[in-house]
Amino acid sequence: MEEDIMLKNTIYEQILQMIDIGIHVIDTNGKTIIYNEKMKKIEGMEVQDVLDKNLLDVFSFHQNEDSTLLAALKYGKTIKNVKQTYFNNKGHMITTINDTFPIIDNGTKVGAIEVARDVTKLERLIRENMDRKGAAKYTFDSIIGKSKELMEVIESSKRATRTSSSVLIIGDTGTGKELFAQSIHNGSSRSSKPFISQNCAALPDTLIEGLLFGTKKGAFTGAIERAGLFEQAEGGTLLLDELNSLSPALQAKLLRVIQERSVRRIGDTKDRDIDVRIIATINEDPIDAIANGRLRKDLYYRLSVVSLFIPPLKERKKDIKDLVYYFIEKYSQLFGMTITGVEKEVLDAFLLYNWPGNVRELEHVIEGTLNLLDYEEKITFSHLPIHFRNKSPLQPEVPYSPAPSLPSNQPIKSLEDYMEDAEKFYLLKVLEHHQNNITKAAKALNMSRQNLQYRVRKHGLRKA
Repeated sequence: MEEDIMLKNTIYEQILQMIDIGIHVIDTNGKTIIYNEKMKKIEGMEVQDVLDKNLLDVFSFHQNEDSTLLAALKYGKTIKNVKQTYFNNKGHMITTINDTFPIIDNGTKVGAIEVARDVTKLERLIRENMDRKGAAKYTFDSIIGKSKELMEVIESSKRATRTSSSVLIIGDTGTGKELFAQSIHNGSSRSSKPFISQNCAALPDTLIEGLLFGTKKGAFTGAIERAGLFEQAEGGTLLLDELNSLSPALQAKLLRVIQERSVRRIGDTKDRDIDVRIIATINEDPIDAIANGRLRKDLYYRLSVVSLFIPPLKERKKDIKDLVYYFIEKYSQLFGMTITGVEKEVLDAFLLYNWPGNVRELEHVIEGTLNLLDYEEKITFSHLPIHFRNKSPLQPEVPYSPAPSLPSNQPIKSLEDYMEDAEKFYLLKVLEHHQNNITKAAKALNMSRQNLQYRVRKHGLRKA
C-alpha cells in the first residue's frame, strides 16, 4: 500500500514537471509549496528563488492590482481566463492568462493553485506589429496624468478588463475615449484578437449598415459577398465611436445583434454567431441624447453595463503640466528638436484656459508651438499660436454668480459655458439643502436619480 502511494507520488511529480503549462501552488500563508518547470521558464526564475518564499517577497504587481493567486486564496473564489501582468525579482515583466482555484479540504481553505499560460512573447509580438496591423496600440500606461479624477476612471477601466461586458464611454470630444477603449481591450484576455474601431458619424446609414453587418452578393446593385465589422472582430473588440450619430432604426438592428449574439448580412437569410465585445462612445450626456431621440433607451441600458465618465481637461487641470511635457517630448523627437521646458507664464496660461477641445486641443497647441520655434530651447508665451494667445486670458475667469450683472473686466462667456456654470451652482445648492441626499435632491429637481448622478459626475461634484 505504501509502495503504491510512493509510486503515485513519483508519477504525479513527473507529470507536474513535464506538462507544458505553468503550475504554482501556495499555502494559506501565501508561501509557495509547488512550482513546476514550465512556471519556472515562464517567469524566468529558479525554483530555489520561489519555493518556500512568500509570493509578495518574490513578485511585484501594478499598483492597486492583486495577485490572482492571493485573490483566490483570500476570497475562496475560482478565477478563470484572467490576463495578468506582473514582474519577477529581476524586474522583468511577465504576462500570463490564468485559471486560479482555491484548494478546499473538508470545507477549509488550505491554499490556492494557479494554472498559467504564457503570453509574454505573444504580447511583445503584438505590440511590435500593432501599427502595421492597425490594431489597438494604447495601454493604460499610455494615459498621462495622476489627478484623482483621472485615476478613478483608470481603476474602473482596469476592473472592466476582467469581463466581456459591454462598455459605454462618455466624455466630451478630445478627452481620450478611444485611448481608454484600446487600453481595456489590451488589458483583457481578448488582446491577441482584433480591435476594430468605427466612427458612426463618418458614413451615412446606408453605407454603415453594410459595413457593420456585411453584405451578400446580389443584395443590391454592386453588392459583393463581404463580412461586416462584427464578423471581422470575432473574438476581439468592436469600438463604435459616436454611437449617438446612428439613426434609431439602425440602433434597433444593432441592439438585436448584441442581444442575440448573431449577425445577418444584408440580403442574406442566414444568421452567423459572433463573439465580440462591444465598446461604445458618446460625446454628450446620454440622458439628453435619449430625451432628444438621438439614443434609444433600450440600447443605452444594454450597452451601459459598465459606464465610464471621462472627465474634461478643465476638471483635471493638475494633469496639464504632465501632458505638456509629454507632448513636448513627443514632438521634439518627431521634429528633431531639443526643448528643455516652458516658462511659468505659459503654464499659467494653460491652467487658466478652459480647454473646450480638451487633451486633443492641448496637443495641437503644443505641436503648433514647436512649428513656430526657431532655435530656442524654451517655450515662452510669445511662441504660442496666435489664435490661442488671443483667446487665452492671463488671469482666472470670474466664477459664476447668480447675480445677473456681467463682469466688466472679463471676456463674456459663451451661453453654453454660462449655462453649465449655472447648472453646477444650482445643483450644489440643492444637494447642500438636502444634506447631499441624492434621492431627495433628484425628487426636488423632478429628475431621475440616474440623471442627477450623471450630472454630479459630469461636474465633478462628488468631492464638493
